[in-house]
Amino acid sequence: MKAFYVTTPIYYVNDAPHIGHAYTTTAGDVLTRWHRQRGEAVWFLTGTDEHGQKVMRTAEANGVEPQVWADKLVDNAWLPVLDTIDARNDDFIRTTQPRHMERVQRFLARLKDEGHIYEGKYEGPYCVGCEEFKLEGDLVEVDGAKCCPVHGRPVETVSEVNWFFRLSAYTDALIAHYEAHPEAVRPQSAYNEVMSFLRQGLQDLSISRSTFDWGIEVPWDPSQVVYVWFDALLNYATAVGLDDPAGSEGAAKFAATWPADVHLVGKDILRFHAVIWPAMLMAGGVALPKCVFAHGWLLVGGEKMSKSKLTGIAPAQIIDHFGSDAFRYYFLRAITFGADGSFSWEDMSARYTAELANGLGNLASRAAAMVGKYSGGVLAAHHDYTTADHVIIDGLATAAARADACMLDLDFAGGIAAVKEFVDAVNLYVTEQEPWKVAKDEAAMPRVETILYVICEALRGIAVLYNAVMPKAMGELWAQLGAEASLGGLDGQDVRDAGTWGQLPAGSVITKGAVLFPRLEDVA
Repeated sequence: MKAFYVTTPIYYVNDAPHIGHAYTTTAGDVLTRWHRQRGEAVWFLTGTDEHGQKVMRTAEANGVEPQVWADKLVDNAWLPVLDTIDARNDDFIRTTQPRHMERVQRFLARLKDEGHIYEGKYEGPYCVGCEEFKLEGDLVEVDGAKCCPVHGRPVETVSEVNWFFRLSAYTDALIAHYEAHPEAVRPQSAYNEVMSFLRQGLQDLSISRSTFDWGIEVPWDPSQVVYVWFDALLNYATAVGLDDPAGSEGAAKFAATWPADVHLVGKDILRFHAVIWPAMLMAGGVALPKCVFAHGWLLVGGEKMSKSKLTGIAPAQIIDHFGSDAFRYYFLRAITFGADGSFSWEDMSARYTAELANGLGNLASRAAAMVGKYSGGVLAAHHDYTTADHVIIDGLATAAARADACMLDLDFAGGIAAVKEFVDAVNLYVTEQEPWKVAKDEAAMPRVETILYVICEALRGIAVLYNAVMPKAMGELWAQLGAEASLGGLDGQDVRDAGTWGQLPAGSVITKGAVLFPRLEDVA
């Protein structure tokens, strides 16, 4: 069975990660956790891009060799942030690893042998921040200087004799591919941008640099290093065994994993992934990824999250206050994936309080308290269901189906909203049924037991549906429901069955454990 293969971009090690990087990785983690809970084989890749002029200059500015700088950043920042946000990636690739460099050289040599690469001269603008050769029409003027529209800094003029990839030869093939497979670039705005760019015609791409040496050596020309993007884009395939010999472990891994199902990228690197990358694969006779999904930018003060503009916020600054579950919930709940979204501490605090602490957290606490008070902490069997009960029973089935459809479509906000609306419905049910009043009549205890069963079984479904988003809190909720004893571990619960009513058995021991979402002190 082929694995559902998801990748994030590999991130530059010129600085530590900010929440924009964590946003992409969180999206990939939630998506792959969801697919795992559908019983699918999954492979989730992330990593770091460690070559190129930008990394070299950053290392020089810090008085160390580039490899020393990269090692330090990976060990002290990029690997730890995966734990901070609770990412469960299957692999972490570094472009300085031998497995990557050797496969890049082998692939590049094959393209050269097959006539896809030739020697030529490049002269034109280059943005070190983007590590990108720019077209004159891409530049903006700032104080009389031609600048990169992304970084707002003057571009440099590069004049080198390099090796070129025949990118222009793939214009028509790419247009035809995307016309036949419009789902291969998402959202629609990204598809429109790529098609517009392709219809202008492509120019051949310089794929080597000769003015510095921090990169993968061009195998037939040791005086040059591979252009960082041509190196970096290959990581998605080199990580799973690109061009390894038939019968090898790498070849078996490649067959079981490739093509990628979803490449998650920021919209600023869309053209690399939806134009250059598939052209490289076409040249090499390798299957194209099924989907490149370009999400929007996280904005702070109206500007894209950026270390260079001092708008970068470290994930720990938020997670230390709200917790990793709330971080994961907020950024995928508050921002439509594919659109730009503004981060606001005040908005996150308001949603945390209303939706998590007062919404789901309070519901779980009340359920445990009432089962403890009226049933001695043991969930009683339900009795005849009323119309109000059936609203919740049907509501869980609807929420589960809607959440599954949304998550598969990368509509994280829609999937979370489906569950959140069900949480609201259960809270309303508790308010309207008033089990504390019903319990005053001893003869009405069967009704109290039914109400409590409905609430706890609803929480069972919520725990399964929210597990991919908030694994820590839902693990705690699963424990409080005593579900593992009868149903097994939470990660093993199939989300497709989450809406099937009646799974939490009578006799489950309900405990009032830790508060799922503690109330937080405001931060000035």
